[in-house]
Amino acid sequence: MKTKRFLSVFFLALLLVGQLAVPAQAARVSDPSVEAKAALLVDRKTGAVLYAMNEHDELYPASLTKIMTCLLVLEAVDEGRLKMSQEVTATPTALEGLAEDGSTAGIEAGEVLTVEELLYCLMVVSANEAGAILAERLSGSVESFVDRMNAKAEELGCEETHFMNPHGYHDSQHYTSAWDLYLITRAALEYPMFMTICDASSHTVPATNMSEERVLNNTNFLIRSGREYYNADVHGVKTGSHSMAGNCLVTTAQHASMDLLCVILGAERTQDEKGTWWTYSFVYTDKLYNWAFDNFSYQTVLKEDDVAGEAPVSLSSTDHVTLRPATAVELLLPKGTELEELEKTVTLKSDPAEAPIAEGDVLGSMTVSLDGEELAEVDLLAYTSVEASRLRILWRDVKNFLSTTTAKVILGVLLALAVVFGVWRLLFSRRRSRYGRGRGAGGRRGGYRGSRKRR
Repeated sequence: MKTKRFLSVFFLALLLVGQLAVPAQAARVSDPSVEAKAALLVDRKTGAVLYAMNEHDELYPASLTKIMTCLLVLEAVDEGRLKMSQEVTATPTALEGLAEDGSTAGIEAGEVLTVEELLYCLMVVSANEAGAILAERLSGSVESFVDRMNAKAEELGCEETHFMNPHGYHDSQHYTSAWDLYLITRAALEYPMFMTICDASSHTVPATNMSEERVLNNTNFLIRSGREYYNADVHGVKTGSHSMAGNCLVTTAQHASMDLLCVILGAERTQDEKGTWWTYSFVYTDKLYNWAFDNFSYQTVLKEDDVAGEAPVSLSSTDHVTLRPATAVELLLPKGTELEELEKTVTLKSDPAEAPIAEGDVLGSMTVSLDGEELAEVDLLAYTSVEASRLRILWRDVKNFLSTTTAKVILGVLLALAVVFGVWRLLFSRRRSRYGRGRGAGGRRGGYRGSRKRR
């Protein structure tokens, strides 16, 4: 699926106060101040990190684990190994060991639900049993499914993740990081059904063989109209909480043309002096989104038809070729940033580039930086074609051949033969000179002898 594309990346800079890592671009605006174990805010369009705090710390994810479970099920559906309409029977083994006080949709052993309905139970009300039932159905056992979870995490580039179950029950060896959850969620969002399910504020499960229809209400209060945390810009994704993990939340939000993803891990839930309980995973998520929408905007840094520099050319009567970006570059920058403040650095693949050159050939790349931090990199293409000179190519080939070991050996042999031949000629000429003295015409000794007359 991968095609040429530029990747837009904000590297993190460590601040001196608060152990807060924030990119230099975000440091141009005021600190939104989030009190949690970890937090991450990423622009989905460009990959720019707008806010990051302890994003690589290994922490307990609680039910955010179910994002990976859902991803693997949707992957199986996409590959034809499961169908959304396929019926699955809850087995006693799948329900073994589940805590009675855990999140549940009330599914019992022997009950039959479709894969789709199980996913709604998993993601809307965070039903632990739904995760175990799907895991067993897909991999034969929960243990085998967990192995697949860890393999998928490694495949996605997760470096601070290890799963022990498909639902998020606490285990000291069950952990992940805010950054890895971003990678996992990003992969899940490639399946349209993922957001359809996790963005449902409520869902009605049809009657089954063991239950009448049941209404599921989403545990994410940011997407439930009428709740105190409701934000119309927010969509999905998943809540999670237990005493060791704190309150955790992954969401996305779209506002105007911006599309962001936020991860909060380990936020508190406290009661104020009026007796009102506040879940700060919702509070800080809302705060980060509003901070980003108020302080950042997209700017087009390069257009596809822009002149992005020149590359010297050899083997042609033309001495240079104009360069253009392979694609337009749009960055999410602090409002008020002037394009003149951006630093653009061109790196050529070869200097000079050798003709012939076809229009669109990749000849180098350009990095775009702000305050010393690299924001984006884009390939640079030849604006036009450049023909080669046959004579210059011939001369190049001759010089290249003469510089090879084979050519040097041949020249050495010819030189040696020339020396031998020269020595032989010299010796031969001396020998002829030595034995040829006093000989007349015809090689006979002495001078001319006339014929004697007979009398």
